[in-house]
Amino acid sequence: MAEPTLFLFDGFNLLHAGGFRSPEELRDVLASWVPARGARGVLVFDGHGADEQHGPLAVRWAEDADAAIERLAAEHREREQVAVVSSDEAVRGTTGVSVRKLSSRRFLAELAPPSHADAPPGDLRDKLDPETLARLERLRRGG
Repeated sequence: MAEPTLFLFDGFNLLHAGGFRSPEELRDVLASWVPARGARGVLVFDGHGADEQHGPLAVRWAEDADAAIERLAAEHREREQVAVVSSDEAVRGTTGVSVRKLSSRRFLAELAPPSHADAPPGDLRDKLDPETLARLERLRRGG
């Protein structure tokens, strides 16, 4: 499946799964992430609030966020690659087979950059003296 061009986010579902302090904090993270992917996004929350536009990220409030996400997926899935981000099985099950579905937890794992150490503990570099390391590096670079 091609990379999504439209992400539909279940606001409060993602907010709680990610431990964000507020809808605004989640909005700000997604407002940076969505354009970096070259995509658009709609962050949908249950309840009442002001609709907002932050670059390619729209924030929408709806009486029933699940129904709004299902409707948006149905409206767009024929014209573009759509991804729904929600841990709600009902939402993911009714958005259609052509829609990519991600649980909030899985999406958050993709959202966070992987953490890694430059040299894992027990690396061979820990056991070699600096002169040998320098010679090996020169060899590796073809010099």
